[in-house]
Amino acid sequence: MVEWFFRSDYTAGPVHISETLLGLLLAFVCGQLMAWVYMTTHSGLSYSRTFVNSLVVLPVIVALVMMVLSHNIVTVVGLMTVFAIVRFRNVLRDTLDTTYVFSVIVIGLACGTFRYGTAAVGCGLIAAILLYMSFTRMGTRHRYDYILNLHWDRPVAELGDLRMLLNRHSRKAICASQRSSETPEGTDFSYRLLLRDPNRIDELLNELRNLPGVSRVSGLTAEDESEM
Repeated sequence: MVEWFFRSDYTAGPVHISETLLGLLLAFVCGQLMAWVYMTTHSGLSYSRTFVNSLVVLPVIVALVMMVLSHNIVTVVGLMTVFAIVRFRNVLRDTLDTTYVFSVIVIGLACGTFRYGTAAVGCGLIAAILLYMSFTRMGTRHRYDYILNLHWDRPVAELGDLRMLLNRHSRKAICASQRSSETPEGTDFSYRLLLRDPNRIDELLNELRNLPGVSRVSGLTAEDESEM
């Protein structure tokens, strides 16, 4: 029974489960490499851990799709039809949610085309990868603790007082964004802070609000920002 199960995948010729597993594992390794490069090089204000997770899983799913399709135009049309129906009926805002939906569609397609071995190996590997990323919190970065936004009413040349205050409360303070207007209304700044003591963030905010030239002080933790 087991031997029949894993020998039931046939396209133009027999499909070997060992080759299927090797292809899926190679896709996983390459996806993980690309995800680590993205984590290292990303410098924008908005960072999504779920997007990083999708970079790891999607190559495996695409490799599984190519194995299931295997030059079968009828299967290709079926996959496009099913995915179009799901996309039309549901608005998926999270990248990882879309990945889950795509995964179950491809696994169902593999079962429906009698590629039982491919479906079992693909489903097991994708589930293991998703559990691995959940337990290890793959994609989480701790380069900074807090995102600080403020409005500076004084000339930019007088930022010394602000920098001294930020350096007193943080090990690292990086200006991520600076937006100036043509009218004399000041400048909007966004800073990334690696705090010396995250429990004293309220003290920092109070000192900023009392600093001459600072207004509209707001911020959010790096954990909240990472899911924007």
